[in-house]
Amino acid sequence: MTRNVFKVSGMNEMDRSCPAPGDQGGAVAAAPIPKAGALKMRQILDGARQIFLAHGFDGASMNDIARAAGVSKGTLYVYFPSKVGLFEALIRHDRNSQAEQLFQFRPQDDDCLGDVLKRIGFGLMRQMCKADHLAHVRMVIGVAAKYPQIGKAFFEAGPKSGALRLGDYLARQAAAGRLAPMDAELAADQFIQLCQAGYYKEALFCVSEPEDVSAVRQAVDAAVDAFLRAYRPAPAA
Repeated sequence: MTRNVFKVSGMNEMDRSCPAPGDQGGAVAAAPIPKAGALKMRQILDGARQIFLAHGFDGASMNDIARAAGVSKGTLYVYFPSKVGLFEALIRHDRNSQAEQLFQFRPQDDDCLGDVLKRIGFGLMRQMCKADHLAHVRMVIGVAAKYPQIGKAFFEAGPKSGALRLGDYLARQAAAGRLAPMDAELAADQFIQLCQAGYYKEALFCVSEPEDVSAVRQAVDAAVDAFLRAYRPAPAA
């Protein structure tokens, strides 16, 4: 895949009238489901999500999922012939939904880079540090070696999708001279990794309690500061 690389100089002044970081405009919404069988598909995915979170991948059975979804086992197998395929579909649905909602950019965002990075980082890490999301990540890590397609689905619909969306925004900022020349997709991934330093890993490995908003904000503020220090344009000669 060809990445966005820009070589520009100069920097425009940020507009301080930007929305405050952390204003996410409500909860993350579910992604659209294809029209054919949409209601049944949603039932199945909702039931699967409930069972996988309650029992883990190995402990979840198609019988339990069918019961939780309110469908017959025969109907479940029409949509998903295997538990692996169902889990992969659930991952892609949920992660794509989150990426679409969390990585949204508005026209006015081009003039308030620092605030936008805080907003995006805070929204992303609040979601990633929720107990159910952390449980989901642990589940994927536990089965990815045996079922690489599950790891691939999570990576493509989660980290990869988020980095591509953020990379497009960073590329525009580099083209406008607000950031130094960069590989925009790589820079986006670096920013996301900076946000995950410290508290997120503590929560993931059960060292700290999940959903600590203050710890999330502190980690994101530090990430934005480090990122802008690294990619701030050099002063004009």
